[in-house]
Amino acid sequence: MKNNTNAENQAVSAKKIYVFDEHACPVTATMKVLGGKWKPILINAIYLTAPARFGELKRSVKGITQSMLTQQLRELEDDGLISRKIYAEIPPRVEYTLTEFGLTLSPIMQSMAKWGEEYRMKKKTG
Repeated sequence: MKNNTNAENQAVSAKKIYVFDEHACPVTATMKVLGGKWKPILINAIYLTAPARFGELKRSVKGITQSMLTQQLRELEDDGLISRKIYAEIPPRVEYTLTEFGLTLSPIMQSMAKWGEEYRMKKKTG
């Protein structure tokens, strides 16, 4: 497989016309689901600690308020990425896990984590 130079890539790209539409862009669709300060952290926390309880998430995700945690969990549930299981106990117990669809984010999150580590190292040695 030939490695194209940047100039060669620009020449090939110059022949194509790209239209970027926020409603049709798949990256935008992904960022609408994963965007924000808390969702990637929560997805990672639930992935690593599942089943995750609300109180555990509140304690382990530093800086998140209870209302923000509730809102973000609801949005992730509405998007089909996490499931919430309520146990009929006193006091009530609620556990969160990634859905099968949410688990498809695993390679994306791992890639983002790897990139983030490399970025932090680059910034330190910068």
